[in-house]
Amino acid sequence: MSHVGVPRGTARKRRIPALLTAGVLTLPVLAGCSSDGDETAAVAAVPQDVARAARAQVADGGKVTWAIDALPATFNAFQADADSATTRITGALLPTLFPLDAQGRPQLNPDYLESAEVTETEPRQVVVYRLNQQAVWSDGRGIGAPDFVAQWRALSGKDSAFWTARNAGYERIEKIERGHDDLEVKVTFAKPYADWRSLFSPLYPKQVTGSPDAFNDGARTTLKATAGPFRLREVDKKAGSVTLTRDPRWWGGRAKLDSLVFKAVEPGDRTEALAEGAVDVADIDPTTAHRIAQAAREGAAGAPPAHGPGAARSPADALRSWAVAHGTDEEAAEEEQEARDDKARAAEAYATEQSGLRAYVVRKSLEPAYTQLALNGETGPLADDRVRRAVARALDRQELADTVLGPLGLPAQPLGSHLAVAGQPAYRDGSDALGKQDTEKAQALLADAGWTREGALSRSDGTKAGSEGEKQEKDGAKKDAEKKEGSAGKDADDGKADRAAPGEPGDDGLYIVGDDEKPGDTRALAPAPDAAAQSAALLRQAGHLGATGTSEDAPDAIRAQDRQPGGAAGAYAPAGTAAPARAADTARGPLGKNGKPLSLRFVLPSGPGSAGLRTVGEKIAAMLDTIGIRTVISKVSDESYFRDHVASGDYDMALYSWPATAYPATDDRPIFAKPLPASDGSLLVEQNYTRVGTDHIDQLFDQAASELDEKAARDLVRQADARIWAAAGSIPLFQRPQLVATGKQLVNVGAFGLGVPHYQDIGYKAPRAAGAPAEKRN
Repeated sequence: MSHVGVPRGTARKRRIPALLTAGVLTLPVLAGCSSDGDETAAVAAVPQDVARAARAQVADGGKVTWAIDALPATFNAFQADADSATTRITGALLPTLFPLDAQGRPQLNPDYLESAEVTETEPRQVVVYRLNQQAVWSDGRGIGAPDFVAQWRALSGKDSAFWTARNAGYERIEKIERGHDDLEVKVTFAKPYADWRSLFSPLYPKQVTGSPDAFNDGARTTLKATAGPFRLREVDKKAGSVTLTRDPRWWGGRAKLDSLVFKAVEPGDRTEALAEGAVDVADIDPTTAHRIAQAAREGAAGAPPAHGPGAARSPADALRSWAVAHGTDEEAAEEEQEARDDKARAAEAYATEQSGLRAYVVRKSLEPAYTQLALNGETGPLADDRVRRAVARALDRQELADTVLGPLGLPAQPLGSHLAVAGQPAYRDGSDALGKQDTEKAQALLADAGWTREGALSRSDGTKAGSEGEKQEKDGAKKDAEKKEGSAGKDADDGKADRAAPGEPGDDGLYIVGDDEKPGDTRALAPAPDAAAQSAALLRQAGHLGATGTSEDAPDAIRAQDRQPGGAAGAYAPAGTAAPARAADTARGPLGKNGKPLSLRFVLPSGPGSAGLRTVGEKIAAMLDTIGIRTVISKVSDESYFRDHVASGDYDMALYSWPATAYPATDDRPIFAKPLPASDGSLLVEQNYTRVGTDHIDQLFDQAASELDEKAARDLVRQADARIWAAAGSIPLFQRPQLVATGKQLVNVGAFGLGVPHYQDIGYKAPRAAGAPAEKRN
């Protein structure tokens, strides 16, 4: 199912608690950067929820209709507009050499390969593929080295005539040649590549990849040859469907289904499509899942629908309605009777839908994707890493996970990694590199950055807040730019001219959290030296760079004056001034600097399918309000949300998701790469829409991608994750729920979690022979 906030084209091609006590920083060991190997117990993945059946228990024949969001724009998975429908359909048509298992680990596919291994590492890495001698394309030609060579040349990036989305991995190949015979393919790399198993999946026939014209246009609406359990039969744009039929040349286990149809059904229309029997498999939202569960309970009890139109009407309301409909006031009676008829029709339609929904069961797991809070670090207050870390430390991620996953009966565990999800080999909770939720430490970070409650009331330079103060600030912009605090104050207004002022009504779609708060007594915050020490310690702990334990990101030393107890230069007091005593009755109020409030624009999608995302966003806004950050919630259309706001950088905070991958060193590097300045003064961000990155993170990704020792490569990935946490550009919240409705008689299909479908095994449960023991329920 489509989710707003998921970047399109993100398939493979692109894609510490610091305990402050009496001024002493205590630093526990950072597990995410441990060099002791994999002694830490692995976190188990949420299991797949699939109706398992041996092939002998699956009937031959039949058709299954599978809902997709829209017809794919292309069948070429390596083009920029390929999407989840492209991936789903090509998975049944083309070779995947290393499909993912239930733990998200790549496993050799015996249908295509007898073996594949690294045979040499010096002077060059060499991988030798031994092909299944039965593997052929649907036109009868054997799969072989020419197909590998054509795909390499198309995706290597050396020929710009091929319109590819990304060439990761292929650019490292030096040559491909035939091995000892036609079944052996020898690939030599110019540069070591740890993620070599990611290459050539899907594998296209040379008819598709052999020329720019064929690559760019030939595979958008059809495939000249396939090599899977199904072949492409028809694309019906009018009906919005793609029909696959059993491939008679398939050498593996014969597909159980006669045909597999992928039908475009909008997410909001899936309840109706399921009730009418128009689809057999569909990703669904929690509302539809609840209706299916409710229909099953009603069917078992033989009772009418307990929900829906008119179900909540009390006997008194029903009697009152009857009385009005049959009363002496003819006009009122006519209106009431029409309303009663409308409600009766709606109730009948609802009951009919509920009856149809009883034919389905809901399968649930966690999707191989996670939702994050993105913090735009290019301009404004969030350009200061202390403010970003303060936002992160204010979040109760457990509460957010409980909100989304708890009602579905799924494990509500906050995600601890940007680069893997629970159950994957590379997963380890690295959130300690940033620290757990702690309101006081969040406030200390903000104070160190110059944002205080007093700063929201007046300017420190003696000017008044408002237009006069703004004029003086602009006059001294060049001078202020040399100061970190001054530049942060300037950035707070960059590109935010359309914001509503405090207390003023905003435009449509704007809601300002905290506008009803009045400034009160200032609250004592941790002194600046503590916050500075905390910042340095976080970076040191995220580092673990050999024996020195130092980092290029950390200051060489904390200033001597900052070590003086009670006498450091704070964000809200001159040097030598002791921190004020905490007020007994602390009043909440907004933070500010030089008379300007600390305000962040939180962009959220407005469509009906995004209600859950907005709920999470509103909870986050409330959490930030407790530390004095004013949040302006801007609701925009689902269609423009990612394209016009997230990707373009028109936001301070946003919620969107990234898919998980078995190859983080390759697939996640562009998501967290340090932005580079372009010739026109803009930033080249690749897919790093937070605009936050460091050279060291890039170096760790590069080292991991070239490290052929799998354990060492995982350690490098975990170190990169700890660095990403410390930079606080994106905060992983939770793995997304995966809810799939399937017909009750279907087997080997459902919520696959981290794994992938085996399309040839999907089908209908075979009738049991007389006298056979009953099957166990899944």
